[in-house]
Amino acid sequence: MAKSSNRILNPNARDAMDRFKMEAAGEVGVNLKQGYNGDITSKQAGSIGGQMVKKMIESYENGMK
Repeated sequence: MAKSSNRILNPNARDAMDRFKMEAAGEVGVNLKQGYNGDITSKQAGSIGGQMVKKMIESYENGMK
């Protein structure tokens, strides 16, 4: 069985993803802090992830035009 990993190997990519996550969190009204955010609810985490996916899809669709 292959081991899967969500590690980001490029430090620049990690920084960009962190900025993207913070931006998405702000848009849905979740206050994230740098580092550990284990105190947010599953609903809040899902809202952030959903917003990130929504923005990625919008960006892709705009690139196709």
